[in-house]
Amino acid sequence: MSSVSTLGVHESVGEVFPAAVFCDALSAVDPSVQIVGGEGSAGSRGDGENDELAACDALVTFAYEDRFLDADLTWIHSIQAGVDRFPFDALADRNIALTNSTGIHGDVVGETAVGMMLSFARRLHTHRSNQERGEWRKPAWNDAFPLRRESACVVGLGTLGTGIATRASALGMDVTGVKRTPTPVDGVDEVYPPADLREAIGDARFVALAVPLTDDTEGMVSAPELDAMREDAYLINVARGPVVDQGALVDALDSGAVAGAGLDVFETEPLPAESSLWDREEVILTPHAAGFNVEYYERVATIVRENLRRLAAGESLTNRVV
Repeated sequence: MSSVSTLGVHESVGEVFPAAVFCDALSAVDPSVQIVGGEGSAGSRGDGENDELAACDALVTFAYEDRFLDADLTWIHSIQAGVDRFPFDALADRNIALTNSTGIHGDVVGETAVGMMLSFARRLHTHRSNQERGEWRKPAWNDAFPLRRESACVVGLGTLGTGIATRASALGMDVTGVKRTPTPVDGVDEVYPPADLREAIGDARFVALAVPLTDDTEGMVSAPELDAMREDAYLINVARGPVVDQGALVDALDSGAVAGAGLDVFETEPLPAESSLWDREEVILTPHAAGFNVEYYERVATIVRENLRRLAAGESLTNRVV
């Protein structure tokens, strides 16, 4: 793969950080960097002369558009770790490399997941709701509990899961985990293979999901897994929405099979207004924002700069998916 002469930054990155700020972070790189409008914008008319994408041989993007396949691109970089929206086979057929931003969110996603655990344990979410209603209401004597010596099972021990596990362990929690290769992980007392998922989650007060979305993980937490959890357990999902059977989760919340859930991701995003998840005291919802932080753009830029260097040196790309 040859070096890049013009790098496009798709305007969809604005979902996470300003495209102009990201371009500024790449001001010192050799290729020219330009913002590419989304499909239907004035700069994407597809007539060659007026198509911003046509001038690019590489692209940094949040969204996927079918027109990427017809452009003269050799490399696409996703600013997210999740790349399930990209057509792997079609990209491979056109010799378009795909890289992602895995590895940059372990700390902030870990903080979000453990923050949800702290909120449930210390009842911070109910205090906030009471504040909005102007109510002075103390919790029942047995509602709040310390996290020290509580248990957490982290399903998926990659960058995100390890970020959760190390922070939970630092708070004195007993941490177990599930991963495909059950090798030891720092801060994790015991590691189970995926085949033993129900056993692994059966004794945990918190079950935190941090797996990528694949054919194997889609729907991996459904009615049988929720039934295997303790009735006072909380499900934390900072993975991808389809990893959980959302209907089964609602049923488990209705029946009291689980105590609550902290959800950053959903089967349909944005979460529809009619979803019953909005109105539940024991559910904390965040808008797929666990990875958001002021350093996001620079973390992605670091990967892009490294891959530009590798391309110029004839080396293989880091974080390559396709």
